[in-house]
Amino acid sequence: MEGYGPETYGDRIADVYDEHVADLGLDTAGAVETLASLAGDGPVLELAIGTGRLAVPLAQRGLEVHGIDASEGMVAKLREKPGGNAIAVTIGDFAEVDVDGTYSLVFVAFNTFFALLTQEDQVRCFANVAERLADGGVFVVEVFLPDLGRFDRGQRVQVNRLNPDEVFIDASRHDPIAQTIESDHITLTESGTKLYPVNLRYAFPSELDLMARLAGLELKERWGGWRQEEFTAHSPRHVSLYGR
Repeated sequence: MEGYGPETYGDRIADVYDEHVADLGLDTAGAVETLASLAGDGPVLELAIGTGRLAVPLAQRGLEVHGIDASEGMVAKLREKPGGNAIAVTIGDFAEVDVDGTYSLVFVAFNTFFALLTQEDQVRCFANVAERLADGGVFVVEVFLPDLGRFDRGQRVQVNRLNPDEVFIDASRHDPIAQTIESDHITLTESGTKLYPVNLRYAFPSELDLMARLAGLELKERWGGWRQEEFTAHSPRHVSLYGR
């Protein structure tokens, strides 16, 4: 997608991101509970911290939380939330993990690891995270399990929300060689049309595990969700924990 950069998705969707995510029924409470348990005494680093859906409640539990994000628009929304100003955020490419110190927990949630659009960038992220893990620390990745059967001749259109004054559609194009999906979230209303582009480079669990091994890490646990559900071939997503 021409003109698409690391900050594009966040900057375009920042004003409505929390509203859109609220419609998805994400298990935020389960995620916060599990992440807090894994963090111990902290500190915690969230890659692609966004508007702070997870970071703010973690900080409210008394954990020292840091974040990285490419989108200044998303971070501005984080700053508007109670306690958001107290969270240290680095603006930049989260694959670089360009922060000081070590962390008991580094995590990237809600498919955002796949926002790194090449295998090289994903491998680099694992390697840089490994350098920032404290002894006994874990790297937690929450992503979808790729379902290539969703695409017909390399494309897909899906209606996500439909009511008398608004239609929310996803239009996607799939490249199985690069393992990339180019999408537009499209909102149609009587007042006009808005486009929220998002590009992803997916990876299957075995490929993620190999990236971890290249970084000197190994898979510790893999769950089907934040409440430590069993991961099976029918799980739509997984939460994977990596450590030394």
